[in-house]
Amino acid sequence: MNNNQQLQPLASISPNAIIGKNVKIGPFVTIDDNVEIGDNCIIDSNAVIRSGARIGNNCHIHSGAVVSDIPQDLKFKGEDTLAIIGDGTSIREFVTIHRGTASKGKTVIGRNCLIMAYCHVAHDCNLGDNIIMSNAVQLAGEVVVGNYAVIGGGSLVHQFTLIGQHVMIQGGSHVNKDIPPYAMAGRNPLSFEGVNAIGLRRREFTDEQIEVIQSVYRTLYFSKLNTTDAIAKIEAEIEPSAERDVIIDFVKTSKRGIVRANF
Repeated sequence: MNNNQQLQPLASISPNAIIGKNVKIGPFVTIDDNVEIGDNCIIDSNAVIRSGARIGNNCHIHSGAVVSDIPQDLKFKGEDTLAIIGDGTSIREFVTIHRGTASKGKTVIGRNCLIMAYCHVAHDCNLGDNIIMSNAVQLAGEVVVGNYAVIGGGSLVHQFTLIGQHVMIQGGSHVNKDIPPYAMAGRNPLSFEGVNAIGLRRREFTDEQIEVIQSVYRTLYFSKLNTTDAIAKIEAEIEPSAERDVIIDFVKTSKRGIVRANF
């Protein structure tokens, strides 16, 4: 024991793992070779940290969580890949996070995220910062989630789906279309439910910024234009801004197509 580490003697820790300062590791934890854990982390009892894990500083991995196990993908052939967890992120009980495949080479969860109990993050997902995933959210492979997104409990997200920044998704949703930034989505089948105005105000967006976002979505969803024509109208009639342009870029690059308004 050194650098103020508190390592339970009942834990199984590879001598080749790199463990930072002031790390607390509980009983019956398993830590494999090729693991790096940053400073001031807590790894609770029965957690399993597999090869390829890269865990930042000030993270808390709770009991029974599994980080960086091999992907549930028949194309995986044992390649050397990673699962990266950003600083300050909390991984709650029985979460499973699988490392990448040859497709992307890594699964990434950003900084200051809260991944609640029983969630699954599949291979090659890329999650931004300050994301909240409520209990039992299941992300299939290669899902991308933007900063500050909130995904309600029990939601199922189809592989390759894009979820934009500052999105709010209702619990129990089946997400099979891309959800553009700043939007709320819910119901089954999945539907655009408006702008996440409350969340944006909490994050200190101004009334003017929120009005721009609302104007973009009024044109996109309620002008009775197809998506291509609606984007052209937005570009012609709404002044350029960071918020407008983020939405336009998202819609133009969406491969699955964006969620529709079903009302």
